[in-house]
Amino acid sequence: MLAWMAWTWQTALFFAFIGLALVILTLLAIFRPQPPRQGILGFPTQRGDRFFVSLIGAAFIFILWMRFDGGALWYPLALSFLFGAAMFKFA
Repeated sequence: MLAWMAWTWQTALFFAFIGLALVILTLLAIFRPQPPRQGILGFPTQRGDRFFVSLIGAAFIFILWMRFDGGALWYPLALSFLFGAAMFKFA
């Protein structure tokens, strides 16, 4: 049933991280609600919004890295973490 996808331990770890992050964000929203705040994006965002924008941004960083360089993936990983930190701080 799932043979169409190359399930490696790295793929499983990625999806486990996303699932764990969603559980943590849900628990934070329940026990420590946060009012929306307006940042550099120009519209009010909450934790989940900033997490989603961080994931989309990281995807684009990796796609552009593979398109134009194709080298080691540690550099776009570091860029993605910096982008995510900036989104949670300023967005």
